[in-house]
Amino acid sequence: MTSPVPGAGGSDTHSPGRRILVGRVVGAFGVRGEVKIESWTEPRSAILGYRPWTLRDARGGERELIGVRGRETAKGVVAELPGVDDRDAAEAMRGTEIYVARAVLPKPAQGEVYWVDLEGLQVVNVDGRLMGRVSHVFPTGANDVLVAREGDREWLIPFVRPQYVTDIDLDAGRVTVDWDPDF
Repeated sequence: MTSPVPGAGGSDTHSPGRRILVGRVVGAFGVRGEVKIESWTEPRSAILGYRPWTLRDARGGERELIGVRGRETAKGVVAELPGVDDRDAAEAMRGTEIYVARAVLPKPAQGEVYWVDLEGLQVVNVDGRLMGRVSHVFPTGANDVLVAREGDREWLIPFVRPQYVTDIDLDAGRVTVDWDPDF
């Protein structure tokens, strides 16, 4: 498993033009217009290497942003956004989501997969019983958890390979799990 990058909308989760939510602005940093970034990339400073950014504000307005500069500090990632020149403008960016094209993320290492690439895949158990589709994956500290949903039913499956997640076939659009669907 590689970077826990959450997914972002769209019905075709594997389309080449798909955008991925990688972080958000959480406030102003200093008085010169820098912003604090909550990054969901691993490492968290990797967000600065993915370009261009598409920013989405609380009202759903979007704009592409080129020329972001930033750095990692002891308290997180700080960025300079073009056109944001003072603390008031930086504070007005609070809550803005940061998206990048899925295509700019590096290819996962052999045997690894981005969480976002699992979203929407069909989940079947080793006996061939359909358990819905991958809704999302989240960390717990001990291990990651794959969430499969079918209608109102939801399964929380420890993302432990190969014990519970026995196979991932991105080409076939399927995750096979060793999990009792009645559990």
